[in-house]
Amino acid sequence: MNSPVAETTDQQSTRAKLEEMGRAARAAARLMARADTATKNSALRAIAAQLDARRAEIAEANGRDMQAGRDSGLDAALLDRLELNDDRIDGMIEGLHQIAELADPVGEVEDLKYRPSGIQVGKMRVPLGVVGIIYESRPNVTIDAASLCLKSGNATILRGGSEALHSNGAIAACIAAGLQEAGLPETAVQVVDTTDRAAVSAMITMPEYVDVIVPRGGTGLIERVSREARVPVIKHLHGVCHVYVDDRADLEKAFDIALNAKTHRYGVCNAMESLLVAEGVAAEILPRLAAAYRDKGVELRGCERTRQIVTDCSPASDSDWSEEYLAPVLSIRVVENMEAAMDHIARYGSGHTEAIVSEDYSRARRFLAEVDSSSVIVNASTRFADGFEYGLGAEIGISTDKIHARGPVGLEGLTSQKWIVLGDGHIRE
Repeated sequence: MNSPVAETTDQQSTRAKLEEMGRAARAAARLMARADTATKNSALRAIAAQLDARRAEIAEANGRDMQAGRDSGLDAALLDRLELNDDRIDGMIEGLHQIAELADPVGEVEDLKYRPSGIQVGKMRVPLGVVGIIYESRPNVTIDAASLCLKSGNATILRGGSEALHSNGAIAACIAAGLQEAGLPETAVQVVDTTDRAAVSAMITMPEYVDVIVPRGGTGLIERVSREARVPVIKHLHGVCHVYVDDRADLEKAFDIALNAKTHRYGVCNAMESLLVAEGVAAEILPRLAAAYRDKGVELRGCERTRQIVTDCSPASDSDWSEEYLAPVLSIRVVENMEAAMDHIARYGSGHTEAIVSEDYSRARRFLAEVDSSSVIVNASTRFADGFEYGLGAEIGISTDKIHARGPVGLEGLTSQKWIVLGDGHIRE
């Protein structure tokens, strides 16, 4: 039997620091659970005002991160995610105000019914407690995560990427000032200020302090968290999203949807990665789509039947069908019918988002019922699988799990329910 690897002094110090943060978060969670809606909204608006007032400080901190990123060879896409310009700060401020306007789920009572004994039984929506969020690159996630946790009555510990250390620190100062102004504990939102990777290990193995972990980042991070966590995890590993063009589709709709689902943005989890086309319409729509993709610089990889129609399409390997490209690359398969499309999705999909384009109501209803993904869409782009588009405000992430939260995780996904019983001296006979 292998002996456990001994922690270094630095790792022990990091764990001790995270445990201290955990204790503070646990205490703050009790105060947040009883905070009223007006107070939470006041904190959100105060944080927004702080962001606006401290633009210069945020820009200076972000400039340091951007320079360090360039010096370390971060690619253009990562640098773009890292940058905080005025428009993005405006977006964070707007997001805070939007969440302040959303209905507060905490305290909602559902299905309150009298029982024969005379008691009333129902369910009350309550915060999860302490939410740990681990994310990479984008410092605006600090605001998204903090605001959603705050409005849903949770305390949170945030561990951003090392490349955004200074930016996250500047944003954390705004959050702390806003919480203090509203009379809420500053420890309700804590941002880990160390780049030590041991901080992640500590967060995901502290069930006594952390109630749930939400990892946002690349596959490597999410796989590691899923493998090592002793705390429940809300996650999705891959976004292998499909659009199926049925032989009863309106082909103008199909063209627009298939083009948008792939090319609106490439590096996002709700972008289409595989296009499935019914054989009855493939010869009509694929040449036109291929030309449009070619104009956008998208590399096409197709099955043999696709390549007979689109002759400059590269052959697709079996691994292409389960690949999340996050890039201008698309796999295309011609299928016999909707049954074959659903079989393909069941085998290769990741349970994220699937869309059907069809004017056949019965087929659309069957697709909705049988396709097992967190979002299933009829006659619209997969790019709509997003918390903001679903009316949730900002989202904490998208879950492909089947329990608790599924799909975009907004305020309600950061709460749970407990049974409540109302009596008046009742005793059980």
